[in-house]
Amino acid sequence: MLKSVRPSSPPRLTVQLVPLLALALLPLFTAAGLAAQPTPVELGRARADVSAVLDALHTMASEADFDGYFALYAQEAVFLGTDATERWTRQEFMDYTRARFDTGTGWTYHMLERHVSVASDGRTAWFDERLETENLGETRGSGVLVLEDGRWKIAQYNLTIPIPNEMAREVAQRIRALKGG
Repeated sequence: MLKSVRPSSPPRLTVQLVPLLALALLPLFTAAGLAAQPTPVELGRARADVSAVLDALHTMASEADFDGYFALYAQEAVFLGTDATERWTRQEFMDYTRARFDTGTGWTYHMLERHVSVASDGRTAWFDERLETENLGETRGSGVLVLEDGRWKIAQYNLTIPIPNEMAREVAQRIRALKGG
């Protein structure tokens, strides 16, 4: 014969503690969820600060100031160069750059146009900029900056050479031929 089993009720102490615990933790969740977002003025200041870091990057590169240049990069930064094989960690890029900067020769890029955006939390920014250089002509830099110890640092910089659409097919064919394919 089957006996009917009735579910047991939770202990009275548990029932009373759950609402009290939720009430006690509510300020923690509310504070995290309602953390002050940057104002439009603060976001504008952040965009100006990011732009100043990029200006300093180009100045330091032009002056071959190794320490100043790499002080602008985040510890985990990556630099992507114009060649498809050029993906350097910060340390690898430092090794590559040191020999050139030690001769007193850097590289000079003049900014033609720049766009900077800042995430709504005010801790991450991204940019793209058109640059002019004597050796390569017009180039494009793009990348990401993060706040690291209260300062904007370059987490990724990507340097490219824009190719006019009318020339893209020819350039792609020449690259394939160079690679033997």
